[in-house]
Amino acid sequence: MRIVQIIDSLETGGAERMAINYANALSEKVEFSGLIATRKEGLLLDYLDEKVAYLFLKKKSSIDPKALSRIISYLKGNKVEIIHAHSSSFFIAALAKIFIPKIKIIWHDHFGISQDLDSRKNLILKIASFLFLGIISVNDYLKKWALDYLHCPNVTYFPNFILESIDSSSNFKLKGIEGKRIICVANLRPQKNHELLINGAQMLHQKFPEWSFHLIGKDFYDDYSKNLVKKVNDLQLTETVFFYGEMNNTQNLLKQSEIAVLTSRSEGLPLAVLEYGLSSLPVVATDVGEVKKIIQSQQEGLLIESNNLEQFVKAVEYLIEQEETRKIIGKKLFSLVEQNFSEKSILNGYIAWLESLTTFA
Repeated sequence: MRIVQIIDSLETGGAERMAINYANALSEKVEFSGLIATRKEGLLLDYLDEKVAYLFLKKKSSIDPKALSRIISYLKGNKVEIIHAHSSSFFIAALAKIFIPKIKIIWHDHFGISQDLDSRKNLILKIASFLFLGIISVNDYLKKWALDYLHCPNVTYFPNFILESIDSSSNFKLKGIEGKRIICVANLRPQKNHELLINGAQMLHQKFPEWSFHLIGKDFYDDYSKNLVKKVNDLQLTETVFFYGEMNNTQNLLKQSEIAVLTSRSEGLPLAVLEYGLSSLPVVATDVGEVKKIIQSQQEGLLIESNNLEQFVKAVEYLIEQEETRKIIGKKLFSLVEQNFSEKSILNGYIAWLESLTTFA
């Protein structure tokens, strides 16, 4: 089997991480594993295994003849059989199939706002779906949406999976006091609801002044992120809440932390929570999207209602005060993630699904 992953960028997002994860994991399982970044490179390039055949397309517009020529040459030269297109990269995959009709397209839907699918319309995607052999949805809401809206009957659900970071030995040190750090890995987007985290930090700081919050994630330097920084300044939390931006040594940063949080208003199946589990961290997360498939009970973590400040503060306070409980919860989450969301647990099913589709295609 000869498979290439296609993704628009290699910046630190969930879809981008999954493209890297699939490319790396498949390099040990199939005859050929490749990865194409269409528009932009990024920090995740450092995670790509040397066995993966990489191409940066340098695509400058939706229809870029030079980029299309490069991808066709790559696909033919490497005798690629299957394109695994992530998110919006389906478009260039569909264009490539027009010139290489035998190639097969799998589309991977990573849409994160699964609570608002009624308003999700994409005519180009709908037309392109006639060319898809199969669709992977990262949660059951997206699977139903694909079956109802798109023109591809072969829709399956595969949860995200996690690989241990190769960069966990980095010497970068978080600010704050060792043993009293709370971390959040989430790009600075409105759906991640960092306001709830900052409001909670203000309340918790009054009782636990030595504890600090560490926000890891890409800063888009838009109104949302500017308002977050202003809020931290206005609340005089500059020595309590720290922004680090996009970083490529997440596992190392998690190992320097005691508690992990995710305060999103919406999610798919968040890689951040899987990363937290891989580091055996106790988690406080909002009960949105597929988070409950990871944190299935209070044994694996604490779930709160979306945007519920009181519940957030109480949950974090509980973990701060209960050190032994923190360790027990972290170990339980690690076991669950290792058993259900590891490379081995997902990849065998993925390959079997592809084989079932391609046998009669």
